[in-house]
Parts: sequence; C-alpha cells; structure tokens
Amino acid sequence: MVSSLPILPLVFLLFTVSQAREILVGGSAHSWKVPENPNNTLNHWASNNRFKIGDILVWRYDPKIDSVLQVTREDFESCNTSKPIKEGKDGNTKVELDKSGPHFFISGAHGNCDKGEKMVVVVLSPNHPPPKPSGSTVSPAPAPPKNSAVGMVGRGYCFAGLVAAVMSLALA
Repeated sequence: MVSSLPILPLVFLLFTVSQAREILVGGSAHSWKVPENPNNTLNHWASNNRFKIGDILVWRYDPKIDSVLQVTREDFESCNTSKPIKEGKDGNTKVELDKSGPHFFISGAHGNCDKGEKMVVVVLSPNHPPPKPSGSTVSPAPAPPKNSAVGMVGRGYCFAGLVAAVMSLALA
C-alpha cells in the first residue's frame, strides 16, 4: 500500500495557492504617501508584483491626513477626486480586485495625487498566462484547458475534485 503522507504537502500547497491573498500596498505600513523619489513610486512596486482576481489590496495610512480613491483611467490621469468609484478613509482600506485589467487608485488628500501619490494595479486574467519578460525567447506555457484540474484551481472551483485526482494519483 502506498502512503498518501507525501501527497499531503502538495494538497495543502494547491489549496493555499487557490486562496485570495491580502497584499499590503507598497509592502509595508504607511507606504501610501507622496513618494520621496519620483523614480521610486508605488507604480514601480505594483509593476513588480502579479495580482490575481480575488486578491485584496490593503492600504495602511493616517486617516486624519489621507484617503484612498479608486477611480477611472480619466480621473487617474487628471487626478480628479470628485467622483471616485470607491473611497476609503479609515486608515485600513481594503479593496478586492474583482476583475482582470487595470485598477486605478489615487490619494484623496488635496494635491497628493499631483505629487505622485497614485498607483495602477494590473490584474491578470485567469485565462491567460502572465506576459513574458521583454527580450525573452522562451515561449510562455500554454494556459491549461478549462476543464483540467489546474484550470479549476486557478478559477477557485472544485477543490474536492482536485484532491480526489491527486489522491488517485498517489494510490496508483
């Protein structure tokens, strides 16, 4: 009889990969502020991270002096704070990334957006692999078929079916 014990870490890993992540904006508390260096903005941080549907961005900031506004592309470019899609003012704002594509965030504090306190987060589509790095000659791996176990994990479906498939492989 084959022991299923070595498979348990794999099952745990697959389960945790499919879960939404809470991601602290900027990687540390109080990163949501006017950047000290225009060459090191939150856009740089965001472009170095991969975001998926279901991830939750978390902003920590002083609510007495700042806020977070989710806005349209046009309002992002013009730093228009008058009609946000969502607004957070509590110092611990959380926004779930609920669709693929760009998400635009600006500071609600007067003048801060114009000074660079803004960020674009691009959420990857579950049906497309991440873009390959520029200059790469290696083709990205094809996306898994929609009815495959890997495809189901990426979409957060049928974890029980995945466990059954892994366990049947372990016992084979």
